[in-house]
Amino acid sequence: MKIVFGADHGGYELKQALVAEFSKTAETVDCGCGGKDSCDYPDFADDACEALIEGRADFAILVCTTGEGMSMSANRFHGVRAALCTDAGTARSTRAHNDANALVLGAANVSVEKALEIARAFVETPFSAGERHVRRIAKIDRAKRLAECSALAEYDPEVHAAVLAQIRQEDTEINLIASENTSSRAVRAASGSVLMNKYAEGYPAHRWYSGCLPVDAVEELARTRACALFGAEHANVQPHCGSAANMAVYLACLEPGDKILSLSLDQGGHLSHGSPVNFSGKLYKIVPYTTNRETERIDYGELEKLALAEKPRLLLSGASAYPRSLDFKRIREIVDKTTAAMKAENPDSPGCIMMVDMAHIAGLVAGGAHESPVPYADFVTTTTHKTLRGPRGGLVLCKKEWAKKLDSAVFPGMQGGPLENIIAGKAVCFKEAASPEFAAYARQVVANCKAMCETIASRGYRIVSGGTDNHLFLVDVKSSKGITGKDAAAALDAAGIVVNKNTIPFDSESPFRTSGIRIGTASVTTRGMKEEECRKIGGWIADILDDISDLSVQSRVKELAAALTAGFPVP
Repeated sequence: MKIVFGADHGGYELKQALVAEFSKTAETVDCGCGGKDSCDYPDFADDACEALIEGRADFAILVCTTGEGMSMSANRFHGVRAALCTDAGTARSTRAHNDANALVLGAANVSVEKALEIARAFVETPFSAGERHVRRIAKIDRAKRLAECSALAEYDPEVHAAVLAQIRQEDTEINLIASENTSSRAVRAASGSVLMNKYAEGYPAHRWYSGCLPVDAVEELARTRACALFGAEHANVQPHCGSAANMAVYLACLEPGDKILSLSLDQGGHLSHGSPVNFSGKLYKIVPYTTNRETERIDYGELEKLALAEKPRLLLSGASAYPRSLDFKRIREIVDKTTAAMKAENPDSPGCIMMVDMAHIAGLVAGGAHESPVPYADFVTTTTHKTLRGPRGGLVLCKKEWAKKLDSAVFPGMQGGPLENIIAGKAVCFKEAASPEFAAYARQVVANCKAMCETIASRGYRIVSGGTDNHLFLVDVKSSKGITGKDAAAALDAAGIVVNKNTIPFDSESPFRTSGIRIGTASVTTRGMKEEECRKIGGWIADILDDISDLSVQSRVKELAAALTAGFPVP
């Protein structure tokens, strides 16, 4: 057992007696103070609590004159549960019921003998781990996420109100936006940390500014964790978003006017894959490929024919609304055949490059629920939110041969100072994604998606491609019920279920109306929901879409949705 002690001048003598006694049976660390001269109790509470939350101690014992100041100081720390006790019975109770890990004593209120009795009772009593106690402790630690933004209430009430509105929305609604998720408190803490204060143009050990040792350490940590997580040879963690990650790859290996073969936006691709309104479509010659009209899946034979005919400099795969798994090995074969054909025509041709944008499936790849593109692709880009459930940001993985060009494309080619606080959030995210718990989450995302998809299909709704292999699926609401995706999404939103309108392959509606909706299960899975809950939600979706003008159904489902989410709090 290891106990850390802290006291101000008012608790100095009692602290000395406690340290002397517990040193006989436990490892002790004395954080001060060192004498009776007047000093500030928060300084010693801070040091002791830091040791406690970092795992360098099992318990903290804090002493000041009344115990009040030390209690207030200690309980500012997430993960510290400090209890001011005046008798052994209270000490036993707070350990058994509250799993308190910091004992606070008031030197003016207890004798040395009494303090020793209380302290022994505290450290010797185990936590009961009863269901109601575990539940209540979880609520203390979570604090409805309100403690994370409480400082804003005083300094900026308007922003505070917006944050509270987002918290309430997340808490009470069922979020099925396939590109969204909820990050952990650790990711949020890193992303909002003081690392945002540092300007760090360049790369670790090669910065333009001085004073970058802390951010160098966190960026290198993020980079090495990303490589280990995905089995990549090189990683750049600086891109601010997925589109920036894609731009970095284009700048690293293409010239303006080079040809890119990519999945068309209306078939499930992304704006940055060559849409004419996006930089990618303006700078490069885009040859789009489509899914098969009958299967609504990628026909790799047809893709190969198109690639051999067009001979693109880059073949880009990946999507934002494709519900099926991607065959990266087959795509690699197509790229290699295309390169061979290009070199047969011109031996000096650089050939075709394979790029994969795995932004939507990165979490599934990390968790082993989808094949990884990394062994096959020259470049792999991704966002770090979505199924990966980190901060909003970008990441590029590549083969070593492209590392220097990639890094130069990001800085100085495309960006200035990186967001080191977000990079820290990425580092936390990559650590979380390497855990067995994350692998279980990734598998559950897919299982939940299949369950919800099958439920909606069983109610007579046409599912694009006939089903799903990943975290999302598309419902053709126009052919099923004669309604638009826009109207369907609005009706579901009114019932507390958030989806987005989405084009489907060969859509006859405009992109602003659409024939489909896109549904994803990453966020509800993060909340702990499983197949049973997802079947319920699928049934509610069908209830609403059966008649989107029936406001009574929407009202009923909104109440059911709020009741369901109450049992599955957002992290």
